[in-house]
Amino acid sequence: MNRLALILLITVVFAACSADPRPIAFGQDGCHHCKMTLMDPKFGAELVTEKGKVFVFDDINCMLQYLDTEEGKAQQYKHRLVTDFEAPNALIDASTAFYLKGEAFQTPMASQVVAFSNYERMEQYKNGQGGVYLAWGELQTQFK
Repeated sequence: MNRLALILLITVVFAACSADPRPIAFGQDGCHHCKMTLMDPKFGAELVTEKGKVFVFDDINCMLQYLDTEEGKAQQYKHRLVTDFEAPNALIDASTAFYLKGEAFQTPMASQVVAFSNYERMEQYKNGQGGVYLAWGELQTQFK
């Protein structure tokens, strides 16, 4: 094998092992937990393992319920991401997002929870639409 082919092979192998998030393919990806096709880019979540395996979810509660399963607990995660309600298709770190739970939010699996990257914007929605602010830890206990 020539040197260039070897370098190319090594590059491809390392690229395939990437543990980076990927954009959710709305209209194509199925929720790993409930198996529904993800349709609305304002809702969704993604887990990426240390080995680079990607799991997508159509609602935050599907991700949290999966994390509470034996399979979910057995994984080591590099990324826990949720969709920013105000920036469809944008994934943000689940542990630093600001969550609002309220009847005004018709989520795919009825969690009524949306995520925001900005606290002030979440507060504006809360003041206008109602709802309850939840931090990541509170959210995790709510869906166990």
